[in-house]
Amino acid sequence: MKHPEAPRLAFYISGHGYGHASRQIELLNALGARRDANIIIRTAAARWLFDRTLKTTATHLRGDCDTGIVQIDSLRLDESATVRSARAFYNTFDERVTAEASLLRAHAIELVIADAPPLACAAAAALGIPAIVIGNFTWDWIYEAYEPRFCAEAPEVLPLIRDAYSLAQEAWRLPMHGGFATFRSVVDVPFIARHATQPRGRVLETLKLPASRPLALSSFGGYGVDRLDPRTLDCLDDWTIVITGRAEPSALPAGVAFVNEDELYASGLRYEDLVAAVDVVVTKPGYGIISECVANDTALLYTSRGRFPEYDVMVREMPPVLRCAYIEQDALLAGRWRDALDRLRSSPQPGEKPPTNGAEVAADRILRML
Repeated sequence: MKHPEAPRLAFYISGHGYGHASRQIELLNALGARRDANIIIRTAAARWLFDRTLKTTATHLRGDCDTGIVQIDSLRLDESATVRSARAFYNTFDERVTAEASLLRAHAIELVIADAPPLACAAAAALGIPAIVIGNFTWDWIYEAYEPRFCAEAPEVLPLIRDAYSLAQEAWRLPMHGGFATFRSVVDVPFIARHATQPRGRVLETLKLPASRPLALSSFGGYGVDRLDPRTLDCLDDWTIVITGRAEPSALPAGVAFVNEDELYASGLRYEDLVAAVDVVVTKPGYGIISECVANDTALLYTSRGRFPEYDVMVREMPPVLRCAYIEQDALLAGRWRDALDRLRSSPQPGEKPPTNGAEVAADRILRML
């Protein structure tokens, strides 16, 4: 902990995917650059992401804050398992609220930030301290897509989530959003995005990537895509396809470059530096990667990702702010990338770039509250 008189904040961060954690790390870094604070981070998200990219001091308390969506891989989800997981979690919600309130009391927390576990709002309300939800969607809105299943198997879940969100003081809503119907006050905030800090030439030289060929980064988050075989790609005579990980796959074909993520961070680079250095990112739509492509002027080739409500919002709202194109999942998995990549690389930039300084905006709002 820092100075005992510094403000005391708790950040509750969903463990679903990387996007929640990556944007809250940017907010924490912006906050740390402005003022000392005693911060606890409550999350089930991967610890390595915080260790590599968090620049301010915080106490990391691992724990389940919500259940999110159960993913088979980055492109497939399990609706039945999602409902079962949420039911098990919210069946013990009262006990969880009591435990989290005790944790907040023990750390003398003054303000709770949630992205976007309802549990954080209920625990803060139990102590009479304010909670702010920051995100681009709420879990009740996501789960409404599976409402028939929830009504049949877990009818208590959606009302519990809505009631918990209604206890928050405010919601700070990011672009490409859905939900937020139960909050008393909603404030719109710009994209919270990770910006590259290293020049393209240094990134390519450090990672041994060719500057003479167009580059596409295959980016499918922590869940990956097991059915994608890089040996089937039809574009390797013209394009270099970049894949990342901690262990290099065997027998990669010419035209596929592997970047070891541990070595990337050890060299002083960050993932967003790689995003900015390539011409196209190939992915499924998610807030984290979309915001990074917007912030770093990188094109995005996307495929479908199962029945996830956020997908339709992002597909509708990406074109005005981002060079993007769709590839059928069958074509993606079969390696038929060339035509889509070539078309996207030559497409014009959108007319107006939206602000991507949401971390600074949110940090300033937090400090004004304190």
